[in-house]
Amino acid sequence: MNFKNDRVVGKASIERPWLHYYPDEMKNMELPDCTLNEYMRTRAHKQDDTAIHYYGTDITWNRFFTMVDETTRALRAMGVGENTQLPVLLRSVPEFIVLLLAAEQVGAAVLCRDNTVPENAEAIARSGARVMVIHDFLSQEELDAYAAAGVERFITVSPYRLAKAETMPDYVKGVIDRCYPAQPVKDGRLMDWDTFIALGQGFQGQVEAPVDHDRPLLRVYTSGSTGPSKQVIHSARSIISVTHQYCFYAVGMAFRPTWLVTILPPSLVAVVITMLLMPMASNRVLILDPFVEVEDLDLEIMRYRPNFWPHIPMFIETLMRSKRLPEDYDLSHVLATGAGCEAVNNVQLENIKAFLTKHNCLVPYTLSYGQSEAGSGCVMPVFDVPARDGCVGIPVPLNNMGVFKTGTEEELDYGEIGELCVSGPGLMLGYGEDVASDASTLRTHSDGVRWLHTGDQGYIDRHGCVHVLGRGEKKRYGGGALLEVMLENKVSDARIPGVMDAFFVAAPDAEHEGCFLPYLYVALQDGVTPGDIRAAVDRVLEENERPVEIFQVPERPFFHFKTARVEKVRELRERAEQNQ
Repeated sequence: MNFKNDRVVGKASIERPWLHYYPDEMKNMELPDCTLNEYMRTRAHKQDDTAIHYYGTDITWNRFFTMVDETTRALRAMGVGENTQLPVLLRSVPEFIVLLLAAEQVGAAVLCRDNTVPENAEAIARSGARVMVIHDFLSQEELDAYAAAGVERFITVSPYRLAKAETMPDYVKGVIDRCYPAQPVKDGRLMDWDTFIALGQGFQGQVEAPVDHDRPLLRVYTSGSTGPSKQVIHSARSIISVTHQYCFYAVGMAFRPTWLVTILPPSLVAVVITMLLMPMASNRVLILDPFVEVEDLDLEIMRYRPNFWPHIPMFIETLMRSKRLPEDYDLSHVLATGAGCEAVNNVQLENIKAFLTKHNCLVPYTLSYGQSEAGSGCVMPVFDVPARDGCVGIPVPLNNMGVFKTGTEEELDYGEIGELCVSGPGLMLGYGEDVASDASTLRTHSDGVRWLHTGDQGYIDRHGCVHVLGRGEKKRYGGGALLEVMLENKVSDARIPGVMDAFFVAAPDAEHEGCFLPYLYVALQDGVTPGDIRAAVDRVLEENERPVEIFQVPERPFFHFKTARVEKVRELRERAEQNQ
């Protein structure tokens, strides 16, 4: 790298300074050229080891692969084969992972969406699917909508099928029981899982499809949190490329650590690849806990005592607010922890660190970054670099990242803010039926390299650490960028008296097309009003960054994994305005 005028000058994507963090084995990593089934089978060290724990039941690798093969035959018997789509509307239960591998063996793609019933039905209609898999607590509304979309047979999965119900806590069983409609749906088009599997036992035709590592395998709709929901398509090759780069984390451990997945559904690419497949492939025991309410996470943490707990900010904040977690509870069983999905400001990070230290968990708290379009695994944590100021770690070894002038091929220097772009083997095949978005998001530059233009704003420092500052390029009329993470840190770092929490929303400027206006939402101490803090807020912000209005809210509303951020913010503003 070069230095000019006391500023570091250099292009991150060319110099790749993050590689000095990696051992040679990681720098020179070769990706397996195989199917996802072959990959997972080679990662099973002992067939009698537990691969998945699900509510009291240990599923060994041997049993798991037997289930995959049985399901493969059953899918063929149902007419699911090459280049067909299989809608799967399940929580993170073992059957989902089984279905993904079985779908690959017959040449089909699993289709996931977790939006409204009409949106789900629209996706199913586009898929042309005649068979789908859904939990047995579906409602009559769902049945009618999905049947109208073309589904002729519904394979149903009970949450209790693989569980030992007698070992399940009442609060978990309560969640499951509340999922069922008052009037159970009875219809001849419904087929339970065991009947489905039995159907495959008599199938006599060709079962496995010709091998194609680049065939669509996973079709997942984005959450639509920042705009219209789009279908992201991944192949076995792109899934393996992300999974394999993370697998070294558990290598060399003297025991098999546990990995707890709470609530998060497989309708998210990050969940499928980095939270379900990756821990299984890296010799960790995957604990699936999809039917727990957020407010009961504290009980599950104490019950399972996991070594790894991937989560979103809402989850750790809930744990920190717990009244049931003993003051002297020992969290030293947690060997690594961090959050993804939402930005976390510097003060939040300090509070989390203090909480973990108090409970004897001394590992660094990290943030992650990725997009569904890149397999959701773009970065690796760097434990000796604090997760401050939007720092999310360094690019995974086989990825390249750079910061470009938004929408162009002009790469910026270290520390310059622009559009974060990613290239590497984990990029999606494309968007389903959305050629326009595909062309603007996935672009082959003049050097022949295929880049994902994320739309996210940030910078890469001279050490190779990636800093994410906001979603999309948002400019204010009259000049100046609005970077929500940066603005939030400025306010939170100022420790303004009376402000307990604060976050920004950049909303479209109705009077100036293409421009945005900043609004600040604050949780305040009793007796403090937005007017009391206005001058202090303005002092720490540039003129173009100062909020148009400051709204008071009871507490930070976390945006759940499939909550449309646009609608959530609109509701929040309306509520705040009514309260004022």
